[in-house]
Parts: sequence; structure tokens; C-alpha cells
Amino acid sequence: MDNIKIKKQDLLFTGGCVLVLLPFFLSKDVYNFYKSFNAAHPFIASAIKFALLSTAGERIGLRIRKGFYNERGFGIIPRAIVWAALGMAIKAAFIIFSEGVPRILADVWFGPKAVLEYYATRLSFIKIFTAFSISLAMNTIFAPVFMTLHKITDTHILQTGGTLRGFFTPIPFGKIISSMDWQRQWDFVFKKTIPLFWIPAHTITFLLPPDWQVLFAAALGVALGVLLALASRK
Repeated sequence: MDNIKIKKQDLLFTGGCVLVLLPFFLSKDVYNFYKSFNAAHPFIASAIKFALLSTAGERIGLRIRKGFYNERGFGIIPRAIVWAALGMAIKAAFIIFSEGVPRILADVWFGPKAVLEYYATRLSFIKIFTAFSISLAMNTIFAPVFMTLHKITDTHILQTGGTLRGFFTPIPFGKIISSMDWQRQWDFVFKKTIPLFWIPAHTITFLLPPDWQVLFAAALGVALGVLLALASRK
């Protein structure tokens, strides 16, 4: 009976994901609306993408760990709010690093044509190396702070029972930081996921057209949920 219930949850979750994504593939009007909205409101679009996809990734992670997509105290809505805010921060980071790193490479190594060649559509050594450099810079400068902040908010959500009222209480940063498992944070989150997953994944991200970069990065939130679930089981 439990297996039937679990399989029903899987079908409902998968069906919900398909219903959300299918119109973008079947309707040209929906896809054009996405492109125009993304161009006109990039930060709002980024917030929506991360709120939906990265929260879904955490629910998949919960499914891997415990066998279901939600539980008392998990806090789907607070997590979505956090991911919306983090999504806007990630969009800002994308702008800063994707604009700044090519300029640095142009000044100290490749020359002024490097920036133009990076933004060109054709694939080249400079384009790949620049995308890798952007990913390397973002994941060594921005990612550790981002990951630590996400861990703090995640802990706060769990400690306040996953409720909206509890979520909007002051976050005890000092208490949470002092109680964090920094050994695991370093050994797995920083030392393994950043060089082995996030740097290669974001290299691919920065090879994509700008309109698709944030969407692909948000989709990687699903992978994040799976990675964290596997780490928890380990």
C-alpha cells in the first residue's frame, strides 16, 4: 500500500512538472512571452525560475532521502521565497562575472578582441576558456558565500517548523553559524561539489545564449537537491 502511495506521489509530481513545462514546447506564443518577459524583467524572471525549479530540486532530494516530496516542517513556501531571493542574487552574479571576467582576460591576456569573440555565436578556444574562467571566478568567489547563506536559511526554516510566520522571525545568524558542520561543508560542499560539478556545469552555462543561462542554472537546482540528498544519505 505504501509503495502504491509513493508511486502515486511520483506520478503526480512528474505530471505537475510536465504540465508546467509542456506549454513552452507546444505553444510558440507561450515561448515568445517567456522570451519577452525574460528580456523586460530579468530579475523577476530569475526569481520565478529559481523559486520553481530549485524548490522542486529540494523536494526531489527529500524524496530520495525519506521517500516522499513533503513533510511537516519542510517549508515549501519559505524555501521558494528563499530561492526567489537567491535567484535574483545569482542573476546579479551572472552579470558581474560574465561582464567582468572577459574584460580582465582581454586586458591581461587575449587582447581587446577576446570580449567580442566570447560574445560571438561560434565556438572557439577563447569562448570555452572564457566560459570556464567566468565559472571558476564565480564559483570560488561567490559560490561559497551563497552556499553558506543557503545553509543558514535552510536551517532557520527547519528550526522554525517550516511555517511562514516562523520564517519571518529574525534569523539567529551567529547561533546557526557556530552550530554548522563546517567539516562537511568543506569536505563535500566546497571541496567536491564546486570543482567536480559546479565549475564544469557553469562552464556549460556560460557557453549558452544569455536568454538560456539563468534558466539552465535554475535547472541545476534540481541537481543540487539530488547532490545534497545523496550527501545526507552518505
